Amino acid sequence: MSSSAEAAGRPVVLLVDDDASIRRTLAVGLDLEGFSVVPASGGRAALEAVPRVRPAAMLLDLTMPDLDGLEVLRRLRAAGEQVPVCVLSARDEVDDRVRGLECGADDYVVKPFALEEVVARLNALLRRRPPGEDERLVAGDLTLCPATHTAARGERDLELTRREFDLLRLFLRHPNEILDRRTMHEDVWGYTFDPGTNVADVFVGYLRRKLEAGGEPRVLHTVRGVGFVLRP
Repeated sequence: MSSSAEAAGRPVVLLVDDDASIRRTLAVGLDLEGFSVVPASGGRAALEAVPRVRPAAMLLDLTMPDLDGLEVLRRLRAAGEQVPVCVLSARDEVDDRVRGLECGADDYVVKPFALEEVVARLNALLRRRPPGEDERLVAGDLTLCPATHTAARGERDLELTRREFDLLRLFLRHPNEILDRRTMHEDVWGYTFDPGTNVADVFVGYLRRKLEAGGEPRVLHTVRGVGFVLRP
């Protein structure tokens, strides 16, 4: 059920953070930027709010006393909830960002942050799914159906995380075309990562293992110094 705020053209953002001062500051700033903010003081409150509020996006802290943000992500994705999630965290190591993205986050902002950055990331999340993105994609023995969020190799279902699914969709839209890391970062994550990061490589590795889990030949290849290519 859509909220009245969405009907009025104001995207609803579920803001999950146990720090009341952060909730207040962000709520005021996001309201001025045209968002309607629904606050939640912890992970359990967030999980209860999602089906009721039906937010357009979620801002999620990781370190909370009642339920860790990573566990919130796991439960959301396990339940089939596809709301875009941007993590807000003081954990700034690459491994922390990879872990958050692997659990189903769509973006990751390190604290302390500027309001302008959060707004830009939210806008990127909200425009990520342009019209025409729901058609079934087929290449070789690979099949992907965005409408049902399912993918298969031959007769074998691929149990993909949200990020792996988006990555495979990108490759299936460009079979036999070499994709560089910048293209992958911008399309799959919605913004340009630090060029020194290995996030794209890590997730290609995850996807490759699932594509080959049944002993199938490799179809996702590394092009040294450039990027990756799907040769179905």
